[in-house]
Amino acid sequence: MKRLLLTSALPYANGHIHIGHLVEYTQTDIFARYWRMTGRRCISLCADDTHGTAIMIRARQEGRSETDVIADMSAAHQRDFAAFQIRFDHYGSTNSPANRALCEEIWASLRERGRVTTKEVTQLFDPQEGMFLADRFVKGTCPKCAAPDQYGDSCDRCGSTYAATDLVEPRSALTGARPEVRSAQHLMVAIEPERPFLSTWTQGEGRMPKEIANYLAGHFLSEPLRDWDVSRPAPYFGFEIPDAPGNYWYVWFDAPIGYMAASKEWCDREGEAFDDWWRSEETEIVHVIGKDIVYFHTLFWPAMLKSARFSLPSRVQVHGFLTVNGEKMSKSKGTFVLASTYLKHLDPAYLRYYYASKLSSKVDDIDLNLEELVNKVNAELVNKVVNLASRSSRFVAQTGLSAVYPEDGGLFAAAAAEGDAIGAAYAAFDYARATRSIVALADRANEYVDRMQPWALAKQPEKKAELQAVCTVALNLFRQIVLYLAPVLPKLADDVVRLLGCPMDRWALAKTPLVGTPVAAYEHLMKRVEPGAVEKMIAEGRPAEEAAARGGAAGAPAAAAGAPAVADHAAGAAAEDDGAALAKEPLAPECTIDDFSKVDLRVARIVAAEHVPEAKKLLKLTVSLGGEARRTVFAGIKAYYKPEDLVGRLVIVCANLAPRKMKFGLSEGMVLAAGDETVHLLSPDSGAKPGMRVH
Repeated sequence: MKRLLLTSALPYANGHIHIGHLVEYTQTDIFARYWRMTGRRCISLCADDTHGTAIMIRARQEGRSETDVIADMSAAHQRDFAAFQIRFDHYGSTNSPANRALCEEIWASLRERGRVTTKEVTQLFDPQEGMFLADRFVKGTCPKCAAPDQYGDSCDRCGSTYAATDLVEPRSALTGARPEVRSAQHLMVAIEPERPFLSTWTQGEGRMPKEIANYLAGHFLSEPLRDWDVSRPAPYFGFEIPDAPGNYWYVWFDAPIGYMAASKEWCDREGEAFDDWWRSEETEIVHVIGKDIVYFHTLFWPAMLKSARFSLPSRVQVHGFLTVNGEKMSKSKGTFVLASTYLKHLDPAYLRYYYASKLSSKVDDIDLNLEELVNKVNAELVNKVVNLASRSSRFVAQTGLSAVYPEDGGLFAAAAAEGDAIGAAYAAFDYARATRSIVALADRANEYVDRMQPWALAKQPEKKAELQAVCTVALNLFRQIVLYLAPVLPKLADDVVRLLGCPMDRWALAKTPLVGTPVAAYEHLMKRVEPGAVEKMIAEGRPAEEAAARGGAAGAPAAAAGAPAVADHAAGAAAEDDGAALAKEPLAPECTIDDFSKVDLRVARIVAAEHVPEAKKLLKLTVSLGGEARRTVFAGIKAYYKPEDLVGRLVIVCANLAPRKMKFGLSEGMVLAAGDETVHLLSPDSGAKPGMRVH
């Protein structure tokens, strides 16, 4: 199998890592960890993107050098990545000798092929600062709708785009001075000659998500490609162009070359040949990026690589944007959360798992619904996965696992057979499919434990051997599940090494059961997510004045709009307890306790859920009341819940409702829900088990 060189887009050195960034770096890390587990040689590389006007301005404002600013930010970035268990084989900087040398090599190849031209470019110039102004550093009145205080490229109010020179009464955002219109010579790179190559390359099977390939074909490659402006006049923080003194390479020229520079530094450190990684058919190069930088990575970058005769990426994996609670991340709402803020309150494993459960090979945006985060982690990771170990390991802490793997009805073999499909999902960047399959395995394992009841066997000394056998099966199924989750949850895998005393670093280990080995004393592998911790994180993310306006104070954070409100009910109750629901649907006539006792309400677990194609409103649910007791329920919740999100969830059912014959089948109960215009399934608190009666 070919070597794999994997990169993430380089984080800009002018800001800290936030939870939006972490979608990409988590996606990359999972991919790298999976392939390493298969035995494939893989290096994952990253670096800080350090050049540009923004860094220069920040350094001036702080009275420091640019190199001091970027050094501090690099250290902060690497701390955050390490804390989220994101591993890079090397982390570099675009402000490095290796990057300068590679920039010069690629530039020389572009010059040699006649791709470089010059053009007079007109821009706004700040006479006080003595520099040309990028659009972000110009403000003024929108020329279309007259909205004040708009940036130099687009209007937040009407959405119009325009040139900075079109602004009414423009001013420098740096000094407030009225900018002057001046011209300067810029260096341009022609990529139109490469359009036939790019038209073929971008459409290669598996090169990038199909929607991105179609977008490029329809929006850019169907007409002549414009020349690319690759220089900026002094003053500018970056590399001065050797054959054009006073001009610097634009940050987007040297940033992707930073992938190669990080590779060169890693090769020098490890004694590897650089050309084996960037000029070899035995190496596969994969870039993971966001959809906002597709243009640079799929048009300019391959043209640069081809010019200098370097290998081209075999795949550019593109992900969408992150929203939080259905909206763009917001500082005022506290949902613009820094990685460092998150780490004060929540386990990074929660976010890694949530993102994995949402990421597919497509370019869909991801919504971080904070209530769903709480429910998903608690229901799937804690209740289904970790509880397998907590409910069985303590019974074999003295005896260890059985010497021979017991009969389990084919559970282990079936889960082993699933490994190839789960691995294929990881390899295709379809982590959502992988996690769904793994959770389904956890459901089967829990059904086995519920049926065999090791806690009951432990009370019968004569069944000591049977107890050991049951726990051996349960712990082997648990180990398989954690092996499959190891790319997503590396710390959990490490903790299982300590519990079971076995390696957890190879994918093939899931095919062979573990027998005859000791089991360590159980220690908590993962805590439940406390909604109160989520609320505190959101409160900390708000600006101080915003938190005060909402009634928040140090030590007493206000509840977050849209955040889960389970532990601290009072914070968000006032807005919801307005009586509107009761007015819309008044209380039913009084009933007696005898009337109520006729209704048998039970806790149940949804073990299967599917669409009813011919029904507009119904989902077909299979619920477990514990043991072998199963019921089929048709529920009118199709518009509000996806079937895959329901499997494994605990609900309340009316278990003694007379069965109702429907055209789609027999409905043997009812799941309880609340709501009028929307539907909210009712779930019991933690600790409830299928079959328990609701009193």
